[in-house]
Amino acid sequence: MDSGVPTPPGPFAVAGRIPLAVVVVDGDGLVSHWSTGARRLFGHSRQEAVGRPATELLPVTGALAADGEYEGYDGYGGLGTGLDASLNGRTSYPAAGRARLSEPGSERIDVLWWAYPMVGPGTERLLVLAADALLFGAEDESVERIAPGFALHTEFSGSDELARRLPEILPSMSVRESTRIVSQILDLGYPVLEFSHHDRVPVTPDWGVPRRAERRARQRAAEAVAAGRHPDAGDPQQDLEFAAVRERLEFLNEVSGRIGSSLDLSRTIQEVSAAVVPRFTDVAGTYLREQVIAGEGFPDGPPDATTLWHRVALEHVDEPGRWDDVVPVGESMPFPEHTPFFQCMTTGDPVLVPRISEQMGTAIASQFEKRDIRPLINGRSMLVVPLKARNVVLGFMILLRHAERALFNDMDRVTGAELAARAGLVLDNARMYTYQESVAETLQDSMLPQVTPRMAGCDTATRYLPGTLLGRVGGDWFDSVKLPGSRTALVVGDVMGHGLNSAAMMGQLRTAVQTMAALDLPPEQLLRNLDDLARRLGEHYLATCLYAVYDPIRQELLMANAGHVPPVLVRAADGRSELLDLPTGAPIGVGGVPFRSVRVPVAPGDRLVMCTDGLVEVRGEDIGVGLATLCESAAHPAASMDDACDTIIRSLNTRGGRKDDVALLMARLNGIAPESVATWELSLEPREAARARRLVRGQLAAWGITPVTETVELLVGEVVTNAIRHAAGRRAELRLVRAESLLCEVADDDHTLPTLLDTSGDDEGGRGLRVVSALSSEWGTSRTAGGKTVWFELALPRTVAARTGHP
Repeated sequence: MDSGVPTPPGPFAVAGRIPLAVVVVDGDGLVSHWSTGARRLFGHSRQEAVGRPATELLPVTGALAADGEYEGYDGYGGLGTGLDASLNGRTSYPAAGRARLSEPGSERIDVLWWAYPMVGPGTERLLVLAADALLFGAEDESVERIAPGFALHTEFSGSDELARRLPEILPSMSVRESTRIVSQILDLGYPVLEFSHHDRVPVTPDWGVPRRAERRARQRAAEAVAAGRHPDAGDPQQDLEFAAVRERLEFLNEVSGRIGSSLDLSRTIQEVSAAVVPRFTDVAGTYLREQVIAGEGFPDGPPDATTLWHRVALEHVDEPGRWDDVVPVGESMPFPEHTPFFQCMTTGDPVLVPRISEQMGTAIASQFEKRDIRPLINGRSMLVVPLKARNVVLGFMILLRHAERALFNDMDRVTGAELAARAGLVLDNARMYTYQESVAETLQDSMLPQVTPRMAGCDTATRYLPGTLLGRVGGDWFDSVKLPGSRTALVVGDVMGHGLNSAAMMGQLRTAVQTMAALDLPPEQLLRNLDDLARRLGEHYLATCLYAVYDPIRQELLMANAGHVPPVLVRAADGRSELLDLPTGAPIGVGGVPFRSVRVPVAPGDRLVMCTDGLVEVRGEDIGVGLATLCESAAHPAASMDDACDTIIRSLNTRGGRKDDVALLMARLNGIAPESVATWELSLEPREAARARRLVRGQLAAWGITPVTETVELLVGEVVTNAIRHAAGRRAELRLVRAESLLCEVADDDHTLPTLLDTSGDDEGGRGLRVVSALSSEWGTSRTAGGKTVWFELALPRTVAARTGHP
C-alpha cells in the first residue's frame, strides 16, 4: 500500500488507493448523503444534491456511437446500464458497471460505479460508489478485479455502524483487514478505494458497454482459439453475470454452514429460520407437517386442504412482540386451496408474490380467527418456498420483505428454492434421526417388562437408563416372575454390545428366562439351559445374567450368577450393606462352564439390589470404585423404594464417561409371617375333598376373611377333586397363604399338568378348571421336582386387606 496521498497504480501495480465518491440513496430515491468526492466527480455541492432524486444527479450513460466508441452526452438525460435498476429498487443484490460522464464544455470522464443495497432500521436503501476510471489504469486489461475496500466518508452520520459491518459488505474481508482500512480512512479524512489483482470481491465491474464488450469478447475469443484455449475464458460480460451468481452462492454457502449443526429437530428448525433473517428477508415463518413434528415416518400421500401445518418458528426484524400474539409459534392450521401456501405445498415449487394486495391479504387473514393479520402482511413482498426431501413436501417457509425493501424477484425465487432444498435435507436428516430415536425407544420399552411393584412378600422398584454415547438401544434388562409357593424370581441380564442386534437378542433371552422360570427350574439349571440356547442361536450370543429366587415363607434367596455384577444386600437390622460373594460363573454363550446356586438367608425388610455393569463401570476407572459407591448409596435411608433407586442413580450417574445402558432392580424382602401360612397333608381319597373344604373354612374364619369363604371352598374342592381323580400318587399337600391376596396351592407327586378343556353340555369331566378360571383372579400350574402344583389366587376385600396389614 502507498502512503496517504492517493496515487494511481501503474500498469503492474498490485494495490493502491484513490479518491472515491460516496452517495447514499433513501427508500424514496432521494440523495441523503453526498460526499466531497461526489462533489469533485459530479460537480454538485452537498447542499445542491441532498434531497434531490438520485437519477437527476448521476449523469452516467452507456450509449455507444456506431464506431464502438463512447457517444457524446449533452445534459443529464440518462443512466448507465444497470445503475438505473439499482436506483429504482429493481435489484436487491450488489451491482457494478462502467459508463461515461459528459457535461457541456467539459471533458468526458469514464466512471466506474458500484451499487450496494442496504438493509437496516434506517431509511438508507442504496450505497453508490463511483470513481474516475483513469485513476485505476483501467485501460490496462490486466486489472480485472476491482471493488471498494471501504465505502464511507467521515461526514456520514452512520460511520461507526457501517465500519463495524464492513466485513458484511465485503465478505472476503477479514475483521483485522477491516480495522486497518477504517483506521487509515479516518486518518486521511476522505474516502478511499482499495483494489487488488488477487483479492476475491463481491462484484466485478463491467469495463465497457455492450458493443465494446462484444468487440473485446470477439477479440479475446480469437486470441483464445489461436492459443488453444476455450473461447469463453475471460468474457467480461459473463464476468458480471457470474459475479451476481457468486454473490448468491456465497450466501447459500454461508447459510449451509449455519444450519444442521446438530440432529436435534427443534434446534435445526430454529437455525433454518434464523439463517435468512435479515440478510435475505425481514420475516420468516416455518411450517411443518404433523408427522415431521411427531418424529414419525415419512408423511403419507400429498398434502391437501385438510392437512394440518404446525408453525414451528418465526423470525423477524420488527419490534419485539408484534407478531407473537397474532401468529404464535405452536399453532396448527390448514390452508385452503386459493392461497399461495396451498399452491406451494401441492406443487412443491416456490410461489412468488411481488406484493400482497389488499384482496390477497384479506383472503389470507380469513384463516386467522379473531386476529387481523392484514397490517402485518399487506403491501409486503412474499416468497413461499417448499421444504422438500426425496420429492416429499415436509413443510414450507413464508418469507416477507418490508414494503420499503426491494421486491422479491426471479433471482430471489431461485435462491429461495435452493435455500429451501438445502434446509429440507437438513430437516429430513433431523426428522429421520428423531424417528429412529423414537423407534429405538419404543423397541426398548416394549422389550422391558412392566414389573409388578407388589408381589407375595416382596416389593420391587426398577430403573432403566439408555446409553449416552453408543445409541439408545441396548441389551440390558430386568424382570420378575411369579413362582409357585408364593416365591418370586428376580432377574437382571446384560447382552454384550449395543444397538438393535443386542436388543433383539435380549428379547429372545428374556422370553426364554420367563418360560424356564415358569417351569420352576433351579437357578443353576435355568442358566445352563439359557447357555445352551445362546450357543444354538449363534456364536456371537454372549450375555451375563443374575437369577435369584426369593422364598418369603422360608426367608431365603437361592441365587446363581453367569458372569454378572454381584448383587448388594442391605440388612434391615443394622443398615449394613454388603456385596454377596457368589460363584461368578461364565457369561451365557461361552459354554462348558458349570453354574452353582447359593442359598442366602434373609430377614424381613432386607433389600436386594441388582444392576448391570453400565451403572458401576466407567472407562479408565476400576470397577471396584463403582461397586463401593453402589454399596454405600444402597445403604442410604429412603422414604420409598423409588427414592432409594433414585439415590443410587444420582450417586453413580454423575461420574463422567458412562456410555452403556443401565438396568437396576431393587427388591424389598418383606417375607410372609408363619401365622399367615396354613399347610395340610391330604390323602388322595374321595372323602378328602370335603375335609379340605372344612379346613379352609375354619382357617378363613380364624383369619377373619369370611367374605370369600364360599368361593374359596368351591375352588379348593374342584382342585383337590382334580388331584384325587388324576394324580398317580396317594399323597397331596394343601396350603393357604395370606399376603396381598389369598393364595391356595395343591401339590401332588404326579408330573402331568392339567389343561383347560373345551367341554360340551353332556361332558362329565373338564368342568373343574373352568370354574377355577372363571372365579379366581389368577390361576396356573407348574412342575416341581417331585410332581406338580396347581394354584389360584383371590383378591382380598379392601376392608380385610387393611385389617391384615396389606394395602
